[in-house]
Amino acid sequence: MKPTDLKKVGAGGVDPRRRLKDMLVSDLIKDKRRLVEVPYNATLVDTMNALTANKVLAAPVAAPPGHWIGAGGSMILESDKQTGAARKQYIGMVTMLDVLCHIAGNHVDTAAVSSEDDFERLMQVPVSSIIGHCIESLSLWTLNSNTSIVDCMEVFSKGVHRALVPLHSQMENVAGVELVESALRYCMLTQMDLIKFLKMHEEELSGVLSRTVRNLGAASDMVFGVTDKAKVMDVIKCMYRGSLNAVPIMDSRDYGDIDHSQLINCRDGKIVGTFSATDLRGCPISTLRSGMNLTVIDFLEKLHEVSGRRDPTRELLTCLPESLIGEVVDKVIDNHVHRVWVVDDQGSIVGLVSLTDIIRGARVWMISGEA
Repeated sequence: MKPTDLKKVGAGGVDPRRRLKDMLVSDLIKDKRRLVEVPYNATLVDTMNALTANKVLAAPVAAPPGHWIGAGGSMILESDKQTGAARKQYIGMVTMLDVLCHIAGNHVDTAAVSSEDDFERLMQVPVSSIIGHCIESLSLWTLNSNTSIVDCMEVFSKGVHRALVPLHSQMENVAGVELVESALRYCMLTQMDLIKFLKMHEEELSGVLSRTVRNLGAASDMVFGVTDKAKVMDVIKCMYRGSLNAVPIMDSRDYGDIDHSQLINCRDGKIVGTFSATDLRGCPISTLRSGMNLTVIDFLEKLHEVSGRRDPTRELLTCLPESLIGEVVDKVIDNHVHRVWVVDDQGSIVGLVSLTDIIRGARVWMISGEA
């Protein structure tokens, strides 16, 4: 053992941080459930129902092998246990935001959904036709189970939100991220899975969880959002154009006479709510259809009444620059969200902390050797 390894030695004479660094992706997926997927010819109605029923934000799209080029040039195959022959190919990932952007008409020159017939028509297209509407679904990654936790954190700290993990892979001695894979089956690993795993090992990570948001440099200070007068249709279009999975909703009284259909710089404005794909995970299709032309605040209140879920306009998830990273981690896990807005003492927004930011900060701390 090197002298530097003796700084913080736990039971058994092993540095707790070293124990965590020696763990693999296989340690993260021990209790993962069966992969939720949708067939390439499923309608968007069926896709939305599958995402809602399984309480997930994204699912891989499965198709017959040999007929498709996978997202990002990938070739992710599931093979038959007996023969080893390919039985299906995962051609991409569909997210809740892909569906929303399709409805809002970002991919074609079309006006807003103006009638119930328009909405029904849009929801009857096959899911394979909307893969890649958003940047996140342009690529499909696998992460080998032999990959170290540190390398997994590096992948998820660069904007990758989820990856397929092959089980009983036919690709021998591989570690890291791959675009070509063949395995008997897969499971999904997400940023949230990694955050929960790190929380389970908070003793090993006490040196990072006890730091402040400001001290760790975990907050992004450039934040764009919408006002409380923006319509849901326009908010979705803004999220698409800005490659955003969530936006803060700002008090329009702070911004004077502006175009409420566009993104705004939120710095130093007062936040009154959040609109995100996560909040729409359990949204009934009928509620979504009737709410596209409501203001974003009215829509979220209606969704709260229908679903009984947390109202993101009444229960703001915020932190201060001096809040501990451990407190932020507790908030994202307890509320099933992917970011927390950073505000000052007056409640004005000054930044945000995302799962990507937390993972990046934790990884830097782990490999730096700092106490």
